[in-house]
Amino acid sequence: MAYSGVWILAEQKRGRIESVSFELLRQGAELSQKNGQQLCAMVFGNNIEQSQLQELIYRGAQRVVCVELAALDDFLVEPYAACMLDVIERYKPEIIIAAATTTGRTLMPYVAIKANAGLTADCTELDIEPQTGNLLQTRPAIGGNIMATIKTPDHRPQMSTVRPRSTKQADRCPNAEGEIVRISADESLLKSGARYIGFRANEDGVSISGADVVVAVGRGIKRAENLPMIYELADLLGAAVGATRDVVDRGWLSYPHQIGLSGQTVSPKLYIGIGLSGTIQHIAGMQTAERIVAINSDPEAQIFKLADFGIVGDLFKVVPLLIERIKRGEKI
Repeated sequence: MAYSGVWILAEQKRGRIESVSFELLRQGAELSQKNGQQLCAMVFGNNIEQSQLQELIYRGAQRVVCVELAALDDFLVEPYAACMLDVIERYKPEIIIAAATTTGRTLMPYVAIKANAGLTADCTELDIEPQTGNLLQTRPAIGGNIMATIKTPDHRPQMSTVRPRSTKQADRCPNAEGEIVRISADESLLKSGARYIGFRANEDGVSISGADVVVAVGRGIKRAENLPMIYELADLLGAAVGATRDVVDRGWLSYPHQIGLSGQTVSPKLYIGIGLSGTIQHIAGMQTAERIVAINSDPEAQIFKLADFGIVGDLFKVVPLLIERIKRGEKI
């Protein structure tokens, strides 16, 4: 049986399909249109409602394979990997893409080794090579200084993880039809050396990934003592505060604030970048924002090439002026 089909790993939590799955379906649809193959989704869990699986059909999947058993309700890498390998054996997918979430980053490398397949992590772009049908997987390399396009022509399936919120969700078509296959997992697949105990939320309380407005700061802020004005601006705008890796590495803000390849990916309606240059690493984490405003004293800063609006000026003069005008209710 030849390998065929573009497959996504749909994630679920407590029986509900996670929204990142719909982002993967948009990317998967673009690939399947180019290689003329079926778009499918696999999901592992327990007692997932039919309506949740049907939503994957409405978002573009032509086939949904749901592997179920109580032990799959919570993520453990060994049982999930065994179930994914079983799906690979049954359906021979040519391409599998997953989100670069905790689940995707843990599961996909494990399965790739077991399946003797190629895997490219944290891709920013996926495409199909017209001449060969190979998956072209683009991601930053050498510390983010270049963009490398990788392909695995000799091994199947071709596997990639992509950054969450790096693309919009697939459009919903309530008239779409497709096949839903439910498989009861074999108990032999569920052996694991680990045991799920529970979940504890990040005590920092920082959540920037789903924010509608993000105010991000770079090392142009100079020191942590200057951050209060950034927080004041963010409070006035109802925004979350983000940061570049430089700021986090210097200890001025904690890791949950970090945006970029080694941090969070955000896709807000409004992103304001203050005192940051716009390195490839950082841009990879915020380039899908609807509106981008940049404030930097360097007119050649890379961030201005991406920005919808740019202010060339000293942030220590510009930001207080913005705060003052917002407080007075003036238009900016």
